[in-house]
Amino acid sequence: MCSGKSTVAAEFGKLGCAVIDADEIAHELLGERDVREKVVAAFGEGILDEAGEISRDRLAGIVFSDAGKLMRLVVLLHPPVLERVEGLIAGYQRDGWVDAIVLDMPLLLEIGWEKRCGRLIFVDCNEQKRRERAEKMGLSGENELKVRENFQISLDKKRLVADNTVDNNSGFSELSKQVAEIFSNIVDNG
Repeated sequence: MCSGKSTVAAEFGKLGCAVIDADEIAHELLGERDVREKVVAAFGEGILDEAGEISRDRLAGIVFSDAGKLMRLVVLLHPPVLERVEGLIAGYQRDGWVDAIVLDMPLLLEIGWEKRCGRLIFVDCNEQKRRERAEKMGLSGENELKVRENFQISLDKKRLVADNTVDNNSGFSELSKQVAEIFSNIVDNG
């Protein structure tokens, strides 16, 4: 979390890859009436903002404080998210204009989708930088970052299963260079 995986995904997008952002899909789904109603029924009207929409901050505050509640949200959201992801993958594969499909998907390993991927890329970023990014996103820094990461597979395990690692502790040009090298390797070697 806050390592820069969406930035890395966007760089792959610039190189001709289709990027599927599962967080964006989840956010869209939270705005759909049937999903919204199920989530409100599960977590109460306290998750709604003044406009009657689901406040992602309020919802996160609830689910990241209780593993059971997080699992309840996963059960509600993951099936429709994964269905949309499947549809997008099928569409990109049919079109044939993309060099590769990038899944920008939190909890990819946790839900077993690594088996669907030809390559896993780990974005490595030191804790201090991730904490600073979390604070800029409105998270309460180290504590909230650690709480959320406690619900995920450890960074060490993610690093071990990855085929490639992008070091995101330097500047943007270095990150971009690493992505281009990985992309070239993927295209050249399949």
